[in-house]
Amino acid sequence: MSLDSDIALLSRVPLFSELNSEQVRLLAFSAVHRELRVDEVLFREGDDAQSGYIVASGEIVLSRGEGRAKKTLATCEPGSLIGEIALFIATKRPATATATRLTDVMEINRALVTRMLNEYPHVALRLRAALTERLTATVSELGRVKQALNRIDRPRAGR
Repeated sequence: MSLDSDIALLSRVPLFSELNSEQVRLLAFSAVHRELRVDEVLFREGDDAQSGYIVASGEIVLSRGEGRAKKTLATCEPGSLIGEIALFIATKRPATATATRLTDVMEINRALVTRMLNEYPHVALRLRAALTERLTATVSELGRVKQALNRIDRPRAGR
C-alpha cells in the first residue's frame, strides 16, 4: 500500500479520526505492514500486547479457546482496529487473531503512540475524551444487559 492509502485508511479509524493530517502522516509513516496467509495467526490469546493492528485488507477472526472449546468473538474487516488498549498500556491479548484469507495489517506500536501523546498533548486530551465517551456508553449498555438478565432471573427465583 502507498503512504497516501495508509493515511486514508488511518483517517477512517474512529480512534484516529480527530488527528490532523501531520499526526496521521506520522502514524502512517511509522506503521509496519504485515501480510498474513490464510489461517496464519497474528497473535495468540495470552501473548504480551505491545501494539495495535489495523486491517488494511482481508479479514481477521478473533477467537478464544482451542479445538471444540474454540469460540469466535468477532470478525474484523478492513478499517478495523484490533488491540486498541495495547496502544496505551501493557496488557495481554484477550483472544487469538487469525487471518481467514490473504490479509494485510498495519501495526501501530505503543511507543509511537506514547511519543505522539507526549509531543501533542492536545491529541492526548482528544483521545481521552473519545475513550471516555466509549467507556461510558459501554458501562451504560452493561447496565441495560444487567437489568435484562435480572428480569429473566426473577421468575426462576420465585419457583
